[in-house]
Amino acid sequence: MGTAVLRGLGLLLAAVLTMSPLMTVARAGAVTVVPVGKAVGIKLFSDGVVVVGTSEIATENGNVNPAKACGLREGDIITHINSTEVDTIEEVSALLQELEGEAMSIRAIRDDKQVQLTATAALCSADGAYKLGAWIRDSMAGIGTVTFYCPDTGAFGALGHGINDVDTALLMPLDSGSILPATVAGVEKGKAGDPGQLQGVFDTDSTLGLLHANTSGGVFGVMADSGWVEGTPVEAAQRSEVQSGEASILCNISGDRVEEYGIEISKVFAENPDDCRDYLIKVTDQRLLDATGGIVQGMSGSPILQNGKIVGAVTHVLVDDPASGYGIYVGRMLQQAAVG
Repeated sequence: MGTAVLRGLGLLLAAVLTMSPLMTVARAGAVTVVPVGKAVGIKLFSDGVVVVGTSEIATENGNVNPAKACGLREGDIITHINSTEVDTIEEVSALLQELEGEAMSIRAIRDDKQVQLTATAALCSADGAYKLGAWIRDSMAGIGTVTFYCPDTGAFGALGHGINDVDTALLMPLDSGSILPATVAGVEKGKAGDPGQLQGVFDTDSTLGLLHANTSGGVFGVMADSGWVEGTPVEAAQRSEVQSGEASILCNISGDRVEEYGIEISKVFAENPDDCRDYLIKVTDQRLLDATGGIVQGMSGSPILQNGKIVGAVTHVLVDDPASGYGIYVGRMLQQAAVG
């Protein structure tokens, strides 16, 4: 069994599902799901390769930077070189060696628009390889938490925020991805100015589910292993039902055990389509404060419960106050998942 040890997603990765309505209806207009709160490993492979920076290449004629010279920018997503689609670093490198310094066409996505550029790779004098001078990324991995699961269809949502590239802070374009069984091996406690994080171990040879979407409100997909989820379906609250006051979260901070901890919803913000911070929350349960210091990276996606209903998920921690953070309204996640 292959394993990988990685640190939490949370703020580090702080992150369109085309599925028909999937949830069980308990009353007219109501949606029911199983609140999960279990940690998982998350792997995401990008649709295209993301440019995260550029650098000069040493050649026999001096230092050059073909990527910068042709107009490539940090955050551009390279999708094609000439007529060949590229999704991995290896594919880009192989094409550059095949072209041997010939002029090439680069098709990229920038600010949701397609741009066409022309570049010529340079021959690096240090290793004899043709290079573009662009640092690129094609995948990310880490630990996060599953928020909800629909037993009727296998649909799930996790994180409560999108998976963003750590260098460009842009939402990673999803080509494929999966969630993997995980256990929490340790916790680095959060303190003012230094958010903590879960330390997880996950099985790289097993797949719990496949991702379909990476959106501002979370990652979404379909669970392959229904036996992994435990719990009873509850209704998703209407936005008008969520109130300031006592609530709780389900989270996994040790092994694979999920426990319920008390929190307070300090404030319910007015709905803003451009901002997924719907609640200000504060951990009040001394057990969780003693164990983690409050909200730590990797807890993103922990479901928030109030009055017997799921109302949202934990998304971010306040850097200067690890006991406090933000939550997203569950209806926003369901809408971005195109369910309900």
